[in-house]
Amino acid sequence: MKKFWPWLRLVLAVAILVAVGLRLGTGAFVDGLRAIDAFSVAAALAIGFVTTLLSAGRWVLVARRLGLSLTMRTAVSDYYRALLVNAVLPAGVLGDVHRAVNHGRESGDVGRGVRAVFFERFAGQVVLIGIGLGVLLLHPAPGFDLDLSGTTVGLVLAGLAVAAVAGWHIKPVRRVLVNTLADGIRLLSFKTWPAVVALSAATVAGYVAMFVVAARAAGSTATITQLAPVVVLALLIMAIPVNIGGFGPREAFLAVAFGAAGLGAQHGFTTGIVYGVLALIAALPGAVVLFLSRRTKVEKTEVVAEGLGQPREQELALAR
Repeated sequence: MKKFWPWLRLVLAVAILVAVGLRLGTGAFVDGLRAIDAFSVAAALAIGFVTTLLSAGRWVLVARRLGLSLTMRTAVSDYYRALLVNAVLPAGVLGDVHRAVNHGRESGDVGRGVRAVFFERFAGQVVLIGIGLGVLLLHPAPGFDLDLSGTTVGLVLAGLAVAAVAGWHIKPVRRVLVNTLADGIRLLSFKTWPAVVALSAATVAGYVAMFVVAARAAGSTATITQLAPVVVLALLIMAIPVNIGGFGPREAFLAVAFGAAGLGAQHGFTTGIVYGVLALIAALPGAVVLFLSRRTKVEKTEVVAEGLGQPREQELALAR
């Protein structure tokens, strides 16, 4: 299953896009590409810079609380690189895996480096879910009933408890759980979690702003009140690991949600396409980071090679 799951995710994502495209026509996809103008590109780069800065700041707070050194400059550059990798590769998380392992190696503790990224991303998802629940309770999305019954919550908690108990009896898993729990407790300090929550909430606001820009570029005249519940659900849908650079379930959901809200299914699909392209544009500074980091590595390699060759050259000179 591990071998075929990555390919299965690709097939499912393509199938979703093809199904929606056949239902709404290819015109919606073409309209999405045509709708992108200079203003939306500039807005995407500006919003992307702000959200990346906020997310990198959250990572710095978490990492330092766990005893790892991480400068803001390094965090921003690594985050941009991770965003680009996430956007262009199917899995959608490989960039985060790379920055977690790379930071762990540089800090001398790979396990804690991975946990720092895990908690940083987990905090963002928890705040997103909290904001989403709040928005949906105040402004329910048309056609989508929010079930917060005790039975549903109980089943979710019971499932998590069963998984934790099962994992506890596996020694490697138990060690990971213990270390993760210990680091999680350290992050509950009042010096850390309020700032992490605030940075996460501001980041979500940036994502919503990007969606609004995409909706306006796609020709939608919906108000912020109409878009808010749909947008927060779309952000949650994007967490489903069945996509191609983010494309797939998001477009299908937006088409259904916009249609249910009377905003036009085609506008929803086009909004998803525009958002995906703008998100990729916002991550493009990561290409500069990749180029500069590669160039730095090459220069370091040349310096090391030159240093290793100097004694040999000196020996040849003395022999003469």
